[in-house]
Amino acid sequence: MEAKTAYLNAKLSFEERVKDLVSRMSLDEKISQMLDVTPAIERLGIPEYNWWNECLHGVARAGFATVFPQAIGFAASWDRKLIRSVSDAISDEARAKHHEALRHKNRARYFGLTFWTPNINIFRDPRWGRGHETYGEDPYLTGEMGLQFVKGLQGNDPKYLKVVATPKHYAVHSGPEKDRHRFDAVVSRKDMEETYLPAFRKCVVEGKAYSVMGAYNRTNGEACCASKTLLGDILRKKWGFEGYVVSDCGAITDIFKDHKVVGTAEEAAALAVKTGCDLNCGDTYHALRDAVKQGHITEAEIDVALKRLFMARFKLGMFDPPSACVYSKISPDVVGCAKHRKLALQAARESIVLLKNEGNILPLNTKKIKSICVVGPNANQEISLMGNYQGSPSRPVTPLFGIMNRAPKNIRVLYEDGGLIDRHISDSLQQAVMIAAQSDVIIACLGITPHCEGEEGMPTDAIMSGDRGDIQLFKNQVGLVEELVKTGKPVIAVLLNGSAIAMSILKEKAKAIVEAWYPGEEGGTAIADVLFGDYNPAGRLPVTFYASLDQIPAFDDYRMQGRTYRYCEAKPLYSFGFGLSYSKFKYSGVKLSAQTIAPGDGLGIALKVKNAGKLAGDEVVQVYVHPRNASVRTPICELRQFERVSIPAGKEKTVQFMLSAEAFSIVKDDGKRVVEPGIYDVYVSGGLPSEKQLPCVHKTVEILGSPVELPGAF
Repeated sequence: MEAKTAYLNAKLSFEERVKDLVSRMSLDEKISQMLDVTPAIERLGIPEYNWWNECLHGVARAGFATVFPQAIGFAASWDRKLIRSVSDAISDEARAKHHEALRHKNRARYFGLTFWTPNINIFRDPRWGRGHETYGEDPYLTGEMGLQFVKGLQGNDPKYLKVVATPKHYAVHSGPEKDRHRFDAVVSRKDMEETYLPAFRKCVVEGKAYSVMGAYNRTNGEACCASKTLLGDILRKKWGFEGYVVSDCGAITDIFKDHKVVGTAEEAAALAVKTGCDLNCGDTYHALRDAVKQGHITEAEIDVALKRLFMARFKLGMFDPPSACVYSKISPDVVGCAKHRKLALQAARESIVLLKNEGNILPLNTKKIKSICVVGPNANQEISLMGNYQGSPSRPVTPLFGIMNRAPKNIRVLYEDGGLIDRHISDSLQQAVMIAAQSDVIIACLGITPHCEGEEGMPTDAIMSGDRGDIQLFKNQVGLVEELVKTGKPVIAVLLNGSAIAMSILKEKAKAIVEAWYPGEEGGTAIADVLFGDYNPAGRLPVTFYASLDQIPAFDDYRMQGRTYRYCEAKPLYSFGFGLSYSKFKYSGVKLSAQTIAPGDGLGIALKVKNAGKLAGDEVVQVYVHPRNASVRTPICELRQFERVSIPAGKEKTVQFMLSAEAFSIVKDDGKRVVEPGIYDVYVSGGLPSEKQLPCVHKTVEILGSPVELPGAF
């Protein structure tokens, strides 16, 4: 190593140290540090580093770790505080794993501190295989969940980052998976500002995410990882982003190979760096040396990207003694600890959505039950707990074992899978029906697995594309339900899945439906807690459950018209925001802070929420807004605030909201976000205003004055 130099002087600012370090590097050394696998530069004391790390719902692919519910389950909790606690726990485990790995001289992939999460793409179509990695279909909910996840990951130290969070995939990336390397997502400025960009803006502007991952696809003709519009005009100029951008893996190659935006690797690498993509997951940036020779890019332009990358490494404490960074002191004992396992159970419980409860069959009355039949392909599969991008839990609990562990000793629990996820095994089906007929109640664990939905190129049983061709419950599972119903015994359906399932037969014939998602290592315990009444469910759907694909446009149509609760006119099977409880909640005394406001002003809301049931429980109070006389097409209604509140049985709580000016904004056809004068409907409810099963109070507010433009992407 060279003699003591400025970049090793901890008394200097990170900016000064980074500038000094970069100035000492050759062009080849600089380029080597712009790839996801970076070699050591021993003469400068720069250690090797692998930028690719995952923690979507727990530290992934790095051995033993706490596995929390998949991201779609986080969204179903509608609980900001929970998500912040979970991401804080995940980043603790990430730091502990990193420093333990360094003690063993392990600098391999998945043991670093730069994490490629959260996935905040909008789950616009239920066919998309990666939708379960997201926080659902709504821009506001997605932004709020993403914001808390980013903050929990990056920590609150004034000098150092705990880890780096990387919201992805920027932008308009939501399938089809098989075409992701070549498709052009053509969308209007209105749809961009209204739907596809708000969550990214929130994570960058409010969350201060220090990294963003570009998408594979093009958006409006520009490759996302080399987009002047997305990376330059919006991300850096409009939003003031100061961190680094990383490409999705192989996306720089796509620029010339599949998108054919340019003709060569040199041109693609130069274009990406110049437009703002600093780090290449892949190897195309090796071409930067020849790109400089050919005049496509200058070394000074390369320096801009390199400084951003080293700024991140300095902020992570990689060039300071471990004693300087508080996060380096996190003990390895935190990985998979009892506290985190308890948190995983809480998250799984809060994510569960009760969709149907005919005759209040749930919670189960153990005084009247002598035997329970647990059937279905998802009853005892560990993979059904996990989702994707997961770690390895120490003691995963499947639904079967959760029920067996919880059932009183005087109740027999019988089990048969009844067939595979997508096909019957005749003997198993017959056996399942036989034992079901001998039981008092049937728990049918159905749905799909990550083998049925996932990322392009990931191994699956049915497809390599990752997407689902249909959203109907598999025919063999429909047949199983039909046979179970014929026994005359009540059927309670428990769904494990990452995306919406069209399941009319369950809505018609099952006595109860429990949506559990991919619930993580404590999923079986959480499911049993809900079934037996040890936990009162309060989750809400973060996506619309359509009756069929006939209700939505073609998969490769990126316009929002006809999609999600905001634009779909068809009656769904179950609506966004829907979820039942074992308690009944009543709203009263809803008051607005004013009847008229000026454009650009906020609005306060207060109400009383009473738990009129016999069990303590949570209620998710939701606020929707709709302008009556907007100058352009607007969503049917839009979620603008929410709060999950815990209320003891028979008690009442006051809930307060503050709606920002943006809650009353509309997006014009040119992408400008404005607040217009007029009458606005405000709904305070337990679900969508159209959902008659849940409480809803309607108020109006009038905005007086001249239109006011708010900050946006365009």
